[in-house]
Amino acid sequence: MTDITTHQASRRRLLIALSITCTFMLIQLAGAYYSNSLAVLADAGHLFVHNSSLFIALIASSVAVHLAKNYSDGYKKAEFTGGLINGMLYLMISVVILYEGSERLSHHHDGNGDVVNTYLMSVIAALGFLFHGLSAWVLYKGRKESINVYAVFLHSFFDLLSTVSTFIASILIYLTGFQVIDIISSMLISLFVMFTGFKVVKTCLKGILTKEMHLPTSDQIEEKILTTDHVESVHSVTISRVDDEIAVGAHIVLKHHCTIDLHDQSCREQVEQVLNDTFGVSQCVLQVESHNCPEH
Repeated sequence: MTDITTHQASRRRLLIALSITCTFMLIQLAGAYYSNSLAVLADAGHLFVHNSSLFIALIASSVAVHLAKNYSDGYKKAEFTGGLINGMLYLMISVVILYEGSERLSHHHDGNGDVVNTYLMSVIAALGFLFHGLSAWVLYKGRKESINVYAVFLHSFFDLLSTVSTFIASILIYLTGFQVIDIISSMLISLFVMFTGFKVVKTCLKGILTKEMHLPTSDQIEEKILTTDHVESVHSVTISRVDDEIAVGAHIVLKHHCTIDLHDQSCREQVEQVLNDTFGVSQCVLQVESHNCPEH
């Protein structure tokens, strides 16, 4: 069970990473214009979608703080919907860059190709390495705390590799004078973005269209547990789905006479049986707590 403090720490990491990558995206857009590099523009488009993904992950992490008691199907559907939007953005941007690349390629064959400022292109790629490296480092420290942080960390790592390829392309153009390298590099990046977009869209559509089991609310779980003879109160209830089975976690405080008799196991079994009979709960993680009494 991931607690609220962990979600808040994850949210801070995502916010820092978003600030870093948004700053560099603006630098990339300006650099793509002045360097006349389609590869830099393609990388900026890729980074735009990355920032959108990071922003959605930030929202999901913020929502998780308020929904820490119940990760419901609706919450997961919202995540899939956000991912679908990002996947569509991937496809749109990759198509635009591929179209622009084909146009520049035809102009290049006609002898009217634009000259790329390789110095500015390499400087932007070097800056990108620093920015993405810093972002990846921030996320790396919290990658085990949240699946959102881990996913965005992987994306930042691939962005780091992308800046390396852009830097290499700028060096090759400078050494050989072949301006077409910029176009080919941009189209390769776009094909990678398109491939990623298809995978994201496929995964999210499958998640949205798959009919998932209905999860009980935390209030329903608490109410049912309190009907047992041994439980005084309930708190910190979580409901989730694990391998198509309902899993419940809760802290249960036993009544005074149960604390004295020390029959925690029988109390636990009774709660598990009630939840299984009522909601079909197959997995329970119950933290049994003693009644807060001066005599103990």
